[in-house]
Amino acid sequence: MEAVSQTKGLLSHPSKPIIRAFYPIPQGGLRHRFNSLKPKSLEGLSLSSDGFQKVQSFSTKPQLVGQKNRFFPICRAEAAAAADGEPVLEEKESPKFMGIEVVTLKKIIPLGAMFFCILFNYTILRDTKDVLVVTAKGSSAEIIPFLKTWVNLPMAVGFMLLYTKLANVLSKEALFYTVILPFIAFFGAFGFVLYPLSNYFHPTALADNLLNILGPRFLGPIAILRIWSFCLFYVMAELWGSVVISVLFWGFANQITTVDEAKRFYPLFGLGANVALIFSGRTVKYFSNLRKSLGPGVDGWAVSLKAMMSIVVGMGVAICFIYWWVNHNVPLPTRSKKKKEKPNLSTMESLKILASSKYIRDLATLVVAYGISINLVEVTWKSKLKAQFPSPNEYSSFMGDFSTATGIATFTMMLLSQWIFDKYGWGTAAKITPTVLLLTGVGFFSLILFGDPLAPTLAKFGLTPLLAAVYVGAMQNIFSKSAKYSLFDPCKEMAYIPLDEDTKVKGKAAIDVVCNPLGKSGGALIQQFMILTFGSLANSTPYLGGVLLVIVLAWLAAARSLDGQFTALRREEEIEKEMERAAVKIPIVSQDESGNGSLTSDSSSLNPTGGDSASASTESSSPSNL
Repeated sequence: MEAVSQTKGLLSHPSKPIIRAFYPIPQGGLRHRFNSLKPKSLEGLSLSSDGFQKVQSFSTKPQLVGQKNRFFPICRAEAAAAADGEPVLEEKESPKFMGIEVVTLKKIIPLGAMFFCILFNYTILRDTKDVLVVTAKGSSAEIIPFLKTWVNLPMAVGFMLLYTKLANVLSKEALFYTVILPFIAFFGAFGFVLYPLSNYFHPTALADNLLNILGPRFLGPIAILRIWSFCLFYVMAELWGSVVISVLFWGFANQITTVDEAKRFYPLFGLGANVALIFSGRTVKYFSNLRKSLGPGVDGWAVSLKAMMSIVVGMGVAICFIYWWVNHNVPLPTRSKKKKEKPNLSTMESLKILASSKYIRDLATLVVAYGISINLVEVTWKSKLKAQFPSPNEYSSFMGDFSTATGIATFTMMLLSQWIFDKYGWGTAAKITPTVLLLTGVGFFSLILFGDPLAPTLAKFGLTPLLAAVYVGAMQNIFSKSAKYSLFDPCKEMAYIPLDEDTKVKGKAAIDVVCNPLGKSGGALIQQFMILTFGSLANSTPYLGGVLLVIVLAWLAAARSLDGQFTALRREEEIEKEMERAAVKIPIVSQDESGNGSLTSDSSSLNPTGGDSASASTESSSPSNL
């Protein structure tokens, strides 16, 4: 037909259709869609009641007298979908490799390689930043809470403001290079210029004078001035995690992948992240042990630092190359221009939402409690780690083993997490992380506070109280982080699902605005208060242990309360779905006198166009009327 079929109800034709004969197309083309009138009993093909073969979008019209080999394609109701603009002919399938489209592989493989390089660098930088600021002369682990609050947080806010301005004037590709290249340049310059010359521009004498005037309780703030270039490295390493991973990589991944591809392959990125953690941990371990093969008088840590920063620069160049290749060789998916609005809540509005809903309050308690708990134990553990391993090379070597163990534990927990959710449910999964923190935290602080009475027993195992505390603290960090990535984060996101849309969107926005920063900075603020009040981190340890106990118990209580509310909401949701299914009126198949089946229903909504729909149904089921 020349005219295009239009839809009314099921299907209707133009008022005066012009019928033209279609002759068989020789060898190929559309011939497979116009079959002879002889019934065939091939597998996968069905026959109508009159013996004519059914095809996807056309049915053949019987020959009239005096006509030979003439075919009339008749549009059926099955072709109604074509009226939406979709082609009647099936599109040629795109080539596949191992069941995955080649176009998809051209996205996922480079993204996986980019993610591996980014996380490989992040593990090296994360371990190195702690070595620099904790083991430096005139510094200690007490610098970390002050550094996070008064240096890291302002620079992060400043960077995001600058990023927002740049995003308005630069293209996405130019923005990516503008952000990542300064990171690569800085880390290269630090290893080969800033660290070797640090003794010349660090104000050591000024810091010593301030320390004599203010006293040892201000060791942390003064150390920021004393080793400012190391603190700058610390902040840049922290920003690599939040900017390059969260903003650049995931923004790029969301830009070039579809929703179906994301659902299928994003979980694999989580497993790949832990593989990168394992390999980078081994790399840190190897270069940290170079000191043993160097001669006397050689700064072993400077040699190790140059080697590791060279790897960071090389990985950074590889990231830029992969990004360039994907942008020039992979087509971008089409996106809908309609965007979902996210509420822009002020801090006071967020606090009101948190206070008005018990469910959101309990969820907020989980987020804040984790941030505070992990900070309280981690800083105290790093102070003991420095006491056990005062040399930068020894400290870095231990951190390499720590990163490898964290990667293995997290990889294993991710594989087990699905079984835990299926076997024991949301409530048990939500309680595992605080339980692990509580048990290992009690063991860690007990060894610090009551280590002397336990010394004879520990000596039988070749351990000192300090070394035992370091190992137990490492276990606490490894298991709590692996439980966080594999169980706590999924539990937190699942808790939003049964909420109504308004509470879900506003509650999540409130937690992002208030609870995440409060959890991260809360532990640092508590430690700063303790250090300034009791004089040092060591004197504050008993009180930090008590604070940790109270916070974890509140965490467990909130998880128990949230479990009951979550289960009740899920039950209500299932009941509502059952009621909706029961209310749906199902069409009934009836037969007319000629034996042809037709759909009938007592609901007028199934026949919105009245006679047009009925006539279309009759014509499609009874070709003899044609």
